[in-house]
Amino acid sequence: MVTVIDATDLRLGRLASIVAKRALMGEEIAIINAENAVVSGAKARVLGDYDRKRRRGSREGGPFFPRRPEHIIKRTVRGMLPYKRQRGAEALKLVKIYVGVPVQFAEAEVEIIESAHIDGLSTPKYVTIGAVSKSLGAKF
Repeated sequence: MVTVIDATDLRLGRLASIVAKRALMGEEIAIINAENAVVSGAKARVLGDYDRKRRRGSREGGPFFPRRPEHIIKRTVRGMLPYKRQRGAEALKLVKIYVGVPVQFAEAEVEIIESAHIDGLSTPKYVTIGAVSKSLGAKF
């Protein structure tokens, strides 16, 4: 059974840590509406931070940082897993992330993680992952 999580208005870091923990326990997770997850902070600072991550390293040798929203979230979840070990690699394979709502999950019961919701922010400043992706040059 796949657990479907709607990322709309969920904070990226909280969402990623919860998903990583559940994946390590063997739960299969699908995250939908990846472009609507948010990163807290002023828009200029957040976009600058992601642009710096994107430019880090050499063009040929990496490290490479993704542009697309589903890949940014997957990379964030990967950072919270021991992905170089077998246990972490298997957990990462259990996590699937989608932009929008795919057909197979249109009728599925969707879970919303209250502890990661944007209402818990102390500041009204945030940027969606979709806006970050667009500023990095993604076409989704």
